[in-house]
Parts: sequence; structure tokens; C-alpha cells
Amino acid sequence: MKLSKGERQATILRLIRERPIETQEELVECLNGLGHKVTQATVSRDIRELGIVKSTGGGRNIYMTMSSGRKSNTDRLFRVFAQAVISHRTAANLVVIKTLPGMAQAGASALDAMDMPHIVGTLAGDDTIFIATPSNESAEYLNNMIPDLSLSSEAEE
Repeated sequence: MKLSKGERQATILRLIRERPIETQEELVECLNGLGHKVTQATVSRDIRELGIVKSTGGGRNIYMTMSSGRKSNTDRLFRVFAQAVISHRTAANLVVIKTLPGMAQAGASALDAMDMPHIVGTLAGDDTIFIATPSNESAEYLNNMIPDLSLSSEAEE
């Protein structure tokens, strides 16, 4: 059965509140299991529009909702971040992101707005973002997540 966009998004929010969901594929399987035909691209767009982010919960990286008051501006900043990143790497418990000139502060603002528990804080210059994390493992997780952030932005219409 095909749901309206609003019904589909409400179902997605309910699913991520009811159970830990780690991947978009898992979310697609849940929706299809309920009889709703969806594609990964549609789910990716819905995740972005709903302000859903991946965060650590119960020792697993799962989807969670972001505070709704910040969704609109965060979505814009997030798209800027995804397009601005040139390279990224870890240095102990830090993630260092190189961006296009003048784009680091907008990128850091997007990261700050996500309220990720494994980000202690960000510091941005003109073309470099430093992200402090509580551990080397958190830095590795975040560094590995950056390509996914860029890809999900490209998957939008």
C-alpha cells in the first residue's frame, strides 16, 4: 500500500521511537514489512526532511530525531556542510575537516545543531573545522560518518 508523504513520515518517526534502527536499509525493510512500498532514496529524503540523525544509543549507532525547532535552519546548514567538505581525518580524539574557503563556520554550525552526544564541541576557522570528541573511538565513528552525510545530501531530489 502506498502511503501519503505525511503518513509515511509519521510511520518513520514512530518506528525510530519504538525500536533501534541502525541503517536506512533496515528502515526500508520495516516499512516494506508493514506493507508500505518505499525505496531507499525516498527514506533518505524523509530522514533529511524530518531532521533525523544517527547518534549513539545503547552502545549502537541508531537513528534519532533532532529537536524540531532547529530543523529548517539545520537542513540548510547541513546541505552547505555536505557540499563544502573537501577532506577529513582523525587526530587522536579530534576530527579535522578541510572545507572550501569561507565554509567552515557554516559547517561547524550544522554539526553543533545536530546535538550529537559524541561531539564535545567544534571550532571553525575559514576553511578548517576541529571537532573535539570524548574518545578516539568517537572520533573514528564521526570521521567514518562524514561520507554518509555528504551522500545523503546528494540523494535528495
